[in-house]
Amino acid sequence: MAQTSKKMQIVFASAECAPFVKTGGLGDVAGSLPAALVRAGAEVIVMVPKYATIKDEYKAQMEHFADFYVSLSWRNEYCGLEKLEHDGVTYMFVDNEHYFARDYPYGFFDDGERFAFFSKAITESLQHLPEGFECDILHCNDWQTALAPVFLREFYQGLPLYDRVKTVFSIHNVAFQGQFSDTVMEDILGMAHIPAAATQLRCDACSINYMLGALHYADAITTVSPTYAGEIQTPEFGEGLDGVLRERSYALQGILNGIDVVGFDPATDKRIAANYTVDDRAGKAVCKAKLQEELGLEIRDDRPLMVMVTRLTRQKGMDLVMYALDRILSGGVQVAVLGTGDRDYEDGLRYFQGKYPGTMAARIEFDPALSQRMYAAADMFLMPSKFEPCGLSQIIAMRYGTLPIVRETGGLKDTVQPYNEFTGEGTGFSFSHFNGDEMGDAVFRAARLFWDNREAWNQLVTQAMSQDFSWTRSADKYLDLYFFMHPEIERPVAVEAAAAVEEPVAVEAAAAVEEPVAAEAEPAAPVKEPAAAEAEPAAPVKEPAAAEEPKAEEKPADDGEVKPTAKPAAKKTTTRKTTAKKATTTKAATSKTTAAKATTTRKRTTAAAKKAVEAEAAPEVKAEATAEATSAEAKTAAKAPAKTAAKKTTASKTATKTATAKKATATKSPATKAATTKVAAKTAPKAAAKPAVKVEEAPSEPKAEAAVEAKPAAKTTTRKRATTTAKKATTKTAAPKAEAKAKDKPAVKAEPEPKAAEVKTAPKATAKTEPAKKAPVSPAAPAEEKAPTKKTSVRKATATRKRR
Repeated sequence: MAQTSKKMQIVFASAECAPFVKTGGLGDVAGSLPAALVRAGAEVIVMVPKYATIKDEYKAQMEHFADFYVSLSWRNEYCGLEKLEHDGVTYMFVDNEHYFARDYPYGFFDDGERFAFFSKAITESLQHLPEGFECDILHCNDWQTALAPVFLREFYQGLPLYDRVKTVFSIHNVAFQGQFSDTVMEDILGMAHIPAAATQLRCDACSINYMLGALHYADAITTVSPTYAGEIQTPEFGEGLDGVLRERSYALQGILNGIDVVGFDPATDKRIAANYTVDDRAGKAVCKAKLQEELGLEIRDDRPLMVMVTRLTRQKGMDLVMYALDRILSGGVQVAVLGTGDRDYEDGLRYFQGKYPGTMAARIEFDPALSQRMYAAADMFLMPSKFEPCGLSQIIAMRYGTLPIVRETGGLKDTVQPYNEFTGEGTGFSFSHFNGDEMGDAVFRAARLFWDNREAWNQLVTQAMSQDFSWTRSADKYLDLYFFMHPEIERPVAVEAAAAVEEPVAVEAAAAVEEPVAAEAEPAAPVKEPAAAEAEPAAPVKEPAAAEEPKAEEKPADDGEVKPTAKPAAKKTTTRKTTAKKATTTKAATSKTTAAKATTTRKRTTAAAKKAVEAEAAPEVKAEATAEATSAEAKTAAKAPAKTAAKKTTASKTATKTATAKKATATKSPATKAATTKVAAKTAPKAAAKPAVKVEEAPSEPKAEAAVEAKPAAKTTTRKRATTTAKKATTKTAAPKAEAKAKDKPAVKAEPEPKAAEVKTAPKATAKTEPAKKAPVSPAAPAEEKAPTKKTSVRKATATRKRR
């Protein structure tokens, strides 16, 4: 049973968190995702180390909440919890000055010990959280918190408070794994005596890997984009962990990061020269002119300005930039780069700045304010990463109407839709391979569009700015995962409402896709049946045939009886078929078109099915007595006009045959022509007269056909030809005999037994007369010529009965 009153309670552990401490994308995620989860109805506590670099204004707002000691092997370290409420989210800062009172978060000789302490403090602090907060999900991020799931399972498993805790581990960059000497295993972790932990943490003979432990111990693994989730399972991108990631691929999924859409909003951002919106982008031109002036570039609005805000490393594609920059600058594109990194790349950028003054600007520094102005002012944003787990720069660029040029990898592929010049779709430009020439081509594709088709360019900018990369979307996907792991907790109404909007659509779409497939699959069996000579599919063959008979009005009763042999989807197809075939009786030529319009595939299927029926009928007719065949044929002619017509039309007989058929019918009887126009009207009374018979006979029909259908279809053609002359004679004599029989035995037609015989021979007679007599003759004509006589005989019989 779902717990209606309880909310999902999540502890979110991260080594950095904006706005308190941030060195990369992890800080943005930890600063934005918990707030989005709270808005979606969850309760979240974020756990962060209390670094000395946190601003004093935040430290002043913290209140001491709890303190306890954490054991690390032979150590017993103090741990304090400092509580801070910020933007509706509760933050718990883990305080230990020995480990965290330093100038920078990472990069120290004892990082293995520092973050082992942080992981152990997280698991220990689950007992010291605010009253009423019982952790359901422990969400850990990157190697700094990777040992928390390991400690939880090895040291705390079995305690009542910890049994309900499910662990989620998020990989933000698989290249940073936390590898240390294996002496850490005993000296710091105190786990060398636990065989499971010792083997699952060890990555080689003399070192252990924190992230490897989390991949083995966490209940679920996520990464920051769907494409990256697939890439890290390959040796090229897995950084040695691809084996365990493939092993646990069932627990791995990628969820795209978002951005703070309020903080990054060109309409309200005070850090840029002029504000603008999607509908009015005049301010963007002002921003561009101001930035060109600030960076010493030529102030020209007819030249595209391309910027990079990045670390100057090979991972960020700087090799490609160095290779193609000469070509790009000489081609008339202005370039501005902001960032720090490898000395070789820094010197290279300075060289190009000197070679192309007014076209190239390099700022080798870290300046967040300038980066914001560059996002807002540029026309294009270059991001040719070798690999990119998610990337936020391209998302921010799109938010400010700057079109990204990216390499199709990781999150770049998931967030940027390449421009399609034929449809106008897209939100940027991309290239596939890590190749400088391909990158240069992509840059000039964008530049050419900027120069040659400004209208298409503006439309592309509009599409890019309209994308939704808010954290709300990402939070919903994380909640899907959390509630999947805790099905006993009821999901908040706000989230359920969003899911409910999508779910019916998805269900209907699925039904719509499956239903036609099922409908087509049902008659598909008979298609194979003539070739395979299988008796079993005969029932589905007969069911459409029964529906095609003149008893159109009788269809409800027919459906009720045929239900065992046919699926609901098949009924829908038969209904469509019947409608199409009603039209065929009035005009053989037009019927072909109508049936084809209804469903071409179904038409072909039923055509093959009808051929099978004809094939099965021939041998049985031969075996029957001539007298019985003639009487049956008379009844068949009266009963199966629409059936034979439908069979012929669905079998796609040519217009020439229908023309000759009409001539043949003209010689037979003038009443036939009148009958053809009134088939629907005549079949209705017939259907009404014999509802019980048709319904009762339905189950036996498939059996009869099943027996016959097993016989090869090839033999029927010779038998058909052989019996053609006999049938010509019988059909002529059939009408008077049928009338006489109808007068003598009026009640027989309502009897199931004669009906069974009649229907048995109906396909036989029609099947035989169809190839020979009715191949040249319109299928509707002979049937309809006898239809009036039979109807008249029924009326006479009824009148005689009344008189008696």
